[in-house]
Amino acid sequence: MNKQITEVPQAGLAGLRKNWKSDLTAGFLVFLIALPLCLGISMASGFPPVAGIFTAIIGGMLVTFLGGSQLTIKGPAAGLIIIALGAVNELGQGDPAAGYRLALAVIVVSGMLQIVFGWIKSGVLADFFPSAAVHGMLAAIGIIIIAKQLYTMIGVKPEANETLELFAALPGAFKDINPDIAIIGGISLLIMFLFPLFKNNYIKKLPAPLIVILVSIPLGIYFDLEHEHKYLFLDGHEYSIGPRFLVTLPENLLSAITFPDFSQIFSMTSIKYVIMFALVGSLESLLSTKAIDSLDPYKRKSNMNKDLVGVGIGNTLAGLIGGLPMISEIVRSSANINNGGKTAWSNFFHGVFLLVFVAFFPLLIHQIPLAALAAMLVYTGFRLASPKEFYLTYKIGSEQLLIFLVTIIATLATDLLIGIGLGILTKIILHLRSGLPIRYIFKPLFTVTNPEDSDTYTVSVFHSAVFSNYIKLKKFLDTLPRKKAVVLDFTNANLIDHTVMENLHQYQHDYINEGGTFDLVGMDHLQKKSDHHLASRKVKKTKAV
Repeated sequence: MNKQITEVPQAGLAGLRKNWKSDLTAGFLVFLIALPLCLGISMASGFPPVAGIFTAIIGGMLVTFLGGSQLTIKGPAAGLIIIALGAVNELGQGDPAAGYRLALAVIVVSGMLQIVFGWIKSGVLADFFPSAAVHGMLAAIGIIIIAKQLYTMIGVKPEANETLELFAALPGAFKDINPDIAIIGGISLLIMFLFPLFKNNYIKKLPAPLIVILVSIPLGIYFDLEHEHKYLFLDGHEYSIGPRFLVTLPENLLSAITFPDFSQIFSMTSIKYVIMFALVGSLESLLSTKAIDSLDPYKRKSNMNKDLVGVGIGNTLAGLIGGLPMISEIVRSSANINNGGKTAWSNFFHGVFLLVFVAFFPLLIHQIPLAALAAMLVYTGFRLASPKEFYLTYKIGSEQLLIFLVTIIATLATDLLIGIGLGILTKIILHLRSGLPIRYIFKPLFTVTNPEDSDTYTVSVFHSAVFSNYIKLKKFLDTLPRKKAVVLDFTNANLIDHTVMENLHQYQHDYINEGGTFDLVGMDHLQKKSDHHLASRKVKKTKAV
């Protein structure tokens, strides 16, 4: 085995001394990706552009020392845009400045709630939510982001607020397109889609958002966005452009600090958004950390509860000074690994670079066109809700597609909490129709045998293993000693759902990595819902003779 992979990098100052070059390089490259995304996410959330920068700086320079993960990058994420924008609009009642300060108070309280989640060991939440419902929630977020950001990308102010109304009004919006702004947005979007297709290794190392910025700033200068003026296009129509189409940052970073307004924190609207920020933010962060752990070349395992506490502290502080909520963000974290990040110091360095750049070069950031940032978010939304996601969900099983679609439609029609709640309810109803006894919805039934002087533990599962009772099964599996032989026997089970299959597949991978064996047996009497290797399984129906 490669020696580099077997020698796990040390944490703390020892890790800094040995790996500072690779972590500094990775941190710088992540900074190049993070800067435009932080600005774009802030803009889309109804927050000042600097809000996302505040969050990423806190996530990098402080949460690095509080979290339980080595390779995740902490910062604002597209998945929370809809909640942040909704909080500003609903709490502000038409006053964006007031809504921003009231939303900051919500972020502070939700951060405190996340700290409590970590203290009571709620990191297992990542294993509870059905995969199809989570992917449906993310796809719905992607659709909403596209609907809202397309208008900014073409330089048109939307008259509607709701997602479906925004899509319905798009044909009319394209008639009022601002050509210069649309050219910047269109070229930026084209770069985001085409850049990953290049096969050259040197080109692939450059982050696409950086290329967008390097192309869009000269275009903005060429179109003279810095100065308010009118121009004629090919159709002879007169259009207006000016600094409102550029990012606005304060020259002094300290002057941008905004304090929260707690006057409405006990209102039902505030409480709703506290729950949404805490629940959805925690879930996204946990799932991202879990995914990054699987990519870690050194196979380190994050302390999910400690990481949740760190993110909660970061969110509390971000809300107190005017920042967006943060999570462990998967795109920047993946870039961190791909660019050689080895320890948590890469997250720290990415925060340092952001602080230095925003503090000393605000005028350069001011040259970035908003249309370019909108194009990056449209691309992010497309990736969350791409046709490929629908197809892959269908390949796992038609029942997974149903849960996926119910979650999307319910989220678009109502909000994220109701959407994922209905997705979960749909899955429970499908399980009850498949024969899941009501008393075993949240309580698994299993036995364990370990013959004397044997290193083999056989766990026999009865009735059903589904997403809602998996946490208790996993907690028991965690009590078994490592580096032994574990056999999970489903001979007496009637139903295993996709979420459990997916989680057990990951658990098996982790247990084997730790030096043991982990086998799933006794599933021959169960029929798969599709050809996918992690599809749901249900007891085969016997034909009447």
